Amino acid sequence: MKHELELTDNRVHRRKTREILLGKLKLGGDNPIRVQSMTTPKTEDVDAVVAQVLDLEAAGCEIIRVTVNNQEAADALPAILPRVHVPLIADVHFDYRMAMAALEHDVACVRINPGNIGAEWKLLEIVNKAADRGKAIRIGVNAGSLEKALLRKHGHPTPEALVESALGAISLLEGKGFFAFKVSIKSSDVISNYRAYALLSAATEAPLHLGVTEAGTRHYGAVKSAVGIGGLLLAGIGDTIRVSLSTDPVEEVKTGVYILKSLGLKNDTPEIIACPSCGRADIDVYRLAEEVERRALGLKKNIKIAVMGCVVNGPGESMEADIGIAGGKGEGLVYKKGKPVRKVPEAEMLEFLMSEIERM
Repeated sequence: MKHELELTDNRVHRRKTREILLGKLKLGGDNPIRVQSMTTPKTEDVDAVVAQVLDLEAAGCEIIRVTVNNQEAADALPAILPRVHVPLIADVHFDYRMAMAALEHDVACVRINPGNIGAEWKLLEIVNKAADRGKAIRIGVNAGSLEKALLRKHGHPTPEALVESALGAISLLEGKGFFAFKVSIKSSDVISNYRAYALLSAATEAPLHLGVTEAGTRHYGAVKSAVGIGGLLLAGIGDTIRVSLSTDPVEEVKTGVYILKSLGLKNDTPEIIACPSCGRADIDVYRLAEEVERRALGLKKNIKIAVMGCVVNGPGESMEADIGIAGGKGEGLVYKKGKPVRKVPEAEMLEFLMSEIERM
């Protein structure tokens, strides 16, 4: 199957996948692409985990993973789950008993890694319990933890090796009549990652969770993820995404939201158009744009906001946006739906613009 960018109508055409449920959240099929992240405190630190989940929710995260690497983490789940509002996935490696323990509680899904979960019968035990409890499974293949037999066969974690690992687990689940699963197949190499997902998407109808694993620090990792995830989304591949950054996971969510927004795949958050500034600017574009972005992100409005620094492109971009401001010397002209509204002194720009945005 080829994955070619369709340009005729200026929008992304997604491949059709099987719809599954994570709790009450619909995933795959024609449903929106979901943004995911993962908590960083020890799961047994209940208050810290809940606080971070709520921060992630506020930033636009729709699915959140928590580590379940020991019995204390599993035992903490009943104290966490009633205090949060999005589906939680129990992230399990090595010890299949932790997946079994997590499934005793109201997690929406368990993530298992075929490269380290152990013998086939352990995976089947998890499948049986997930089916009994009406829970989903994420098959999470990773280039850094591939099965030793596949490494010997392929020499290193090639895209073909990653796909073989995923298809082996898929075959086991589907052979048991279990279809409530999604799959990820991540590499830290953008091109290998793309090839692996392209191969896998041609071989399964399961919903796919995208990411470039261990992408890096806040800035480089965001760029690497935008290229890696964005390329796959443009090819119509992907049902959930996680941007993996070595920083506060709220930044992961923001970056993921922006990737989807830039491709027209997310319609419940504002888009900020801002000029890079130059010697022509007579207002502090950087500060204004940053503050507008920070305050507008949580408004859940599908609008385009332009923050422009001078009269070269400012009026044109502002008139094309739903609302915008074009800077002049110590002031700016506010446009709304293509029409000028009023001039505002620089000191009043932010509050006036935000009040107009909130009224829209």
